Amino acid sequence: MGKIKTIKAVTKRVKVTKTGKIMKKKAGRDHYNSREKSKVTRNKRRKTQLSKANVKNVRNFIQK
Repeated sequence: MGKIKTIKAVTKRVKVTKTGKIMKKKAGRDHYNSREKSKVTRNKRRKTQLSKANVKNVRNFIQK
């Protein structure tokens, strides 16, 4: 049986840290940001850790 291909759409959206955590960008940053509070906009700049429910699937997709 051959190797499983890496799903490129997932690899472009997530980053694996040195310690093995999977980080993703927060959603909702494309437009309509002027109506939000500054605190919300600032918090959206940070990356957030992927939920435990999705970690197993994403690890299979990125093959790391």
